[in-house]
Amino acid sequence: MDMGDGESRALSVKGISKSYGNVRALQNVSFDVAEGRLFVLFGPSSVGKTTTLRMIAGLVEPDSGTLEIFGKDMTHASISGRGISMVFQSFALYPHLTVYENFAYPLREAKVGREEIDARVKETAAMLKLTHRLERKPNTLSGGEQQRVALGRSLVRRPKILLLDEPLTNLDAKLRHDMRAELKRLHRQFGMTIVYATPDELEALSIGEEIAVLRDGAVVQRGTPDDLYDNPVDTYVAGKIGSPHMNIIQAKIAGDLQGFETAIGKINPPRAINFGCAHESALIGIRPNDLRPASSGETSIASRVHLIEPLGDVTVVSVDAFGETLRMVLPEASATGMKLGDAVPVTFDPARIHIFRAATGQAIT
Repeated sequence: MDMGDGESRALSVKGISKSYGNVRALQNVSFDVAEGRLFVLFGPSSVGKTTTLRMIAGLVEPDSGTLEIFGKDMTHASISGRGISMVFQSFALYPHLTVYENFAYPLREAKVGREEIDARVKETAAMLKLTHRLERKPNTLSGGEQQRVALGRSLVRRPKILLLDEPLTNLDAKLRHDMRAELKRLHRQFGMTIVYATPDELEALSIGEEIAVLRDGAVVQRGTPDDLYDNPVDTYVAGKIGSPHMNIIQAKIAGDLQGFETAIGKINPPRAINFGCAHESALIGIRPNDLRPASSGETSIASRVHLIEPLGDVTVVSVDAFGETLRMVLPEASATGMKLGDAVPVTFDPARIHIFRAATGQAIT
């Protein structure tokens, strides 16, 4: 994805690789982050998110590749000259210092004047709703307040780029929700560039303006949440983005090359198949939101209700169809009255299917 008109690059990571002994932590990682963007590195643990952040911060030296910050090569620059601040998963606050002193400490280290320190500390505390906590020690604060102090200690330095490494992992669900909203507000208020690492799909999709999906130390796909949801490049991304995850069905290209033979019947996409040969294996993906109970007279697939999961205003209904388990997301009212074992004919629009190569999992458009 190119930078838009008038957008300048805050960060450009080019072909970065890093190994620890025989373990390859990063493998030819490349991405750009536009200035002012909230950019998310998303993937399960041990895919290279933290190593990438530490490399941007200057805590890790890459084996190869380059890092540019605002157009300058900073691959081997000192930590202090990068204009970058990082908040770790563990809050790492100074327990013996008050909140005020935790905020002031990095400014004192940077030889900022006393009046400027006082003004910046109070401004940051007000922004994070911590003014009434300035004289308290961290261990007397709630988890959410401690997280805000950790954020504040980075924000008070007015970094050009803020790196956040799974900053909400240690908070409960309600606090995580509140802090996500808080982070988006702060991002809008400051307009700073943020690179945010998380293994949480909801967090990635709700916070990220742009997301890089990582797997085994490499970027698999990069784009907006909508890009990743509508056009996953492979079954890995399809399985990570979208909740509940995409239904994946085993298929074979039909002998007439006009559709796919599957356990739930023949699926004919609107366009002719222009890859592969007759009877070649493929995978068909159907989003749970694209599956629905069929109206009378519609072509449908016979199925029985296997599981019902009410989630407030929507209900996830799993059905068993010829040995395939298919999930569909229905408005709460549509699922009312359904019971386990009920026969429910289901249907979907063949134009909405996703097609993947069986051997590699790569999408075919």
